[in-house]
Amino acid sequence: MKDHQSRVIDPNNPHPFSRFVAILGRGKTKQRHLTLDESREAMAMILRGEAEPEQIGAFLMLLRLKEEAPEEIAGFSMGTRDTFNLPANLPDVDFDWSSYAGKRIQLPWYLLSVMAMVGAGFKVFMHGTEGHTPGRVYTRDVLEHFGLPVCGSLTQAAEQIETRGFAYVPLEVLSPKLRELINLRPILGLRSPVHSFTRMLNPFNAPTVMQGIFHRGFMDIHSGAAQLLGFENAAVFRGDGGEIERRPNKPVPVWTTHGSDELNVEEWPATLDDGHAPPDTEMNLDRLMMVWRGEDDDAYAIEAICGTMAIALKTAGRAATMDEADALARQIWIDRDMTKLPVQD
Repeated sequence: MKDHQSRVIDPNNPHPFSRFVAILGRGKTKQRHLTLDESREAMAMILRGEAEPEQIGAFLMLLRLKEEAPEEIAGFSMGTRDTFNLPANLPDVDFDWSSYAGKRIQLPWYLLSVMAMVGAGFKVFMHGTEGHTPGRVYTRDVLEHFGLPVCGSLTQAAEQIETRGFAYVPLEVLSPKLRELINLRPILGLRSPVHSFTRMLNPFNAPTVMQGIFHRGFMDIHSGAAQLLGFENAAVFRGDGGEIERRPNKPVPVWTTHGSDELNVEEWPATLDDGHAPPDTEMNLDRLMMVWRGEDDDAYAIEAICGTMAIALKTAGRAATMDEADALARQIWIDRDMTKLPVQD
């Protein structure tokens, strides 16, 4: 961090980043959202270390106050992607699966959805972060609990996708600066746009991008950004805890986009009669493997696993209807190798 005591501030020579703060905060009649290009440039400046800490804090909170526009989310994603150190040969990936929220009420059953799809031959790239909100279980916690590798570079991730069909990369590997910004939540007191656009980074250009969010008011923003980014297939829905996990005891509206085509909103019905699922007070990670091995036939878990797979499969065009997607997901679950996870040695 720079020495602020020795920093020279010239009122006649505004800092280059200050114009972005001014656009967002110059009063009710003159403020506006950033354009796609402005958003891309602003994020690139932040990631290159060309913005002052005070500017970054003001920038993030003004965005939070206004609520981000699709152009801003897409531009921030583009600006971040511009900084990636990608391997020369990108792996073929079927699904980009972000995981930035963590779980606190139910176990992360979405991980078994991912594992079942990997076992069926789909290639899944996951990225996420952990620790920003106390009392939650994060994807990395589960992977490390079961001795599964966490990748230290995109090159390693590409190799692992080719050999195992799955890789997980933490945010600090994708962008150390973005991890810093997410960790500002206790300092700033609010979530920032980083929590939104990191879900859309899709480093390996997977044709299908899955997104789970917590606040239903952000569905149109994420869908609009997916269209601007040109994702071949994208789905966003209000998942359990904000993760990509269908809540089987509630109807779930799923917003899907296919390139720049018209948005489609489809409500997936509840698959359990009980509208209330009691919280898991133990959050025992070993139960994940008990369900995988068939030693625990918990109805909520199995419906969450199969329901999440069904949404992903239909989004990717592997099924034409919800019923077809549900049947395919359940068959994939039945056919899994119950002796071990597909990414285990």
